[in-house]
Amino acid sequence: MLRRLLRRVTFTDIFMWLIGAALVAMVIYGTARTLIVGKYGPVEWLNMTISGLALGGIYALIALGYTLVYGILRMINFAHSEVFMSGPLTAYFVAEALDKHGLLDRSPVPSLLLIFLVSMAVSTGVAILLERIAYRPLRTAPRLVPLITSIGASFFLQYTFRGLFGSGVKGYPEPDWLKIKWCIRGTAMCITITQVLVIGCAVLMMAGLYFFVQWTKTGKSMRAVSEDKETAALMGIDVDRVIATTFAVGGALAGVAGVLYALLFRQVQFFMGFVPGIKAFTAAVLGGIGNIPGAMVGGLVLGIFESVGPNLFLDGLGIAAPYQLKDAIAFTMLVLILIFRPTGILGERLARKKA
Repeated sequence: MLRRLLRRVTFTDIFMWLIGAALVAMVIYGTARTLIVGKYGPVEWLNMTISGLALGGIYALIALGYTLVYGILRMINFAHSEVFMSGPLTAYFVAEALDKHGLLDRSPVPSLLLIFLVSMAVSTGVAILLERIAYRPLRTAPRLVPLITSIGASFFLQYTFRGLFGSGVKGYPEPDWLKIKWCIRGTAMCITITQVLVIGCAVLMMAGLYFFVQWTKTGKSMRAVSEDKETAALMGIDVDRVIATTFAVGGALAGVAGVLYALLFRQVQFFMGFVPGIKAFTAAVLGGIGNIPGAMVGGLVLGIFESVGPNLFLDGLGIAAPYQLKDAIAFTMLVLILIFRPTGILGERLARKKA
């Protein structure tokens, strides 16, 4: 048995495991040093965790778009980051008009609902057009073809929106009620209304999607098409309509995530989807690509690690400004998950079925 195992293990496997072991050792050492020094107290760690939950909720909503499309078509829709960008960038002009007339302060709930609806409508429309124009003609093509097409569509959408709205960074309006925060008396523990809004909306949308996929007729059709398109078509399911619905649902979630991202970071631009899109893809892989609960868990875990990780892992290594390396934390997690558990946190059962 040992001889058979040695035959299967290649030099590349050993090299990758050594890299993974070195990264894990650095993380353990840095964490131990940080905790021993005691630079951060429980309140600081709690503040970082809350910020991470807000960010992770956004990543999870974007990651659901990746995992829904992969579950149906077995392809990575790299243009999904531009679907995420298109909604809030268009809704910015609605938000600016509402703020100019004082409606964001006087009628915050209807104004916010209108911004969300515009963003969702634009992102959903872009996603449906992508599916109809770019992907449907390539349904039977080799997998590499739609993958390359998605990259081309991503660049096309980026520069289309740059041409329409300009390349400058646009600051989202911040009404007075968004500046409200609650603090525990005598401590630095605070939570802002923006964080509550982001976490609440993200949880609500994720719960709604799970209910939609598990308990509605359309959701059952989506699961059937994911299992076997040909058999689903023979059973009377309109496969093209189900796939279009999947893109529409992913686009709507991306539109919500885009507005939440804009409210959290206060700015939008034509290139804003690239980094969050890559991180959301990392979250989808982390949770198990094609697995809806996995994408939710992966997004939340990645957000918390990105918020807490720089200070926890890197401060103890003597790095002067660890938070500037927060992106490195996200992509290091991707490397580790691909080395030690390529199927993701919750993706093992799905991977066995699709193998």
